[in-house]
Amino acid sequence: MPLIALTGGIASGKSTIARRLAEHGAVIVDADQVVRDVQQPGSPVLRAIADAFGDGMLREDGALDRAALAARVFGDPEAVGRLNAIVHPAVRVESQRQFDEAFGSDPDAVVVYDVPLLAEARLADPWDLIVVAHAPAEVRAHRLVELRGMTEQEAAARISSQVSDQERLSIADVVIETDGPLERTLAQADDLWSRLGELVGARRGLRR
Repeated sequence: MPLIALTGGIASGKSTIARRLAEHGAVIVDADQVVRDVQQPGSPVLRAIADAFGDGMLREDGALDRAALAARVFGDPEAVGRLNAIVHPAVRVESQRQFDEAFGSDPDAVVVYDVPLLAEARLADPWDLIVVAHAPAEVRAHRLVELRGMTEQEAAARISSQVSDQERLSIADVVIETDGPLERTLAQADDLWSRLGELVGARRGLRR
């Protein structure tokens, strides 16, 4: 019943790897979706966000205005810290509930937590394996401009707001290079799946 953390910087191809592992039978828990789940209208998290940053963070229908919140906290470390203090504990509880549910349904399940902010928020959790999707910052910036319509300045700001590539790579048990053709990325994900027992066993052995 391995619990695997899959992380990577913005536009690193992490979701492509997650989809491939799901095709092999992994249960994917998506941290971004968990965040959306805990911020549903009427939730304690959403109320706390409005209390901390103002009702302007809410749309007329009571849902979170994600663009307004991003504009409010981006580039302001103190505001980001306040937001994280509200959101991260709820995400931790809900993600753990989903892990437990998956293993309760199938004790032999392979659960993959697709999590952008592993190095920032969840590194100390008891992962059986940490997989990092990696592409150089300039490649990811190009993807943000070409595929997501950001300006070069916006892309650079988003990348620089995350931990460095070096810091992310330093925590990896497995690195999947995603700067080449899609087929190469998928082949590496396939190889990871085929070697999962060996890799998890090696990491568990190091922790003893």
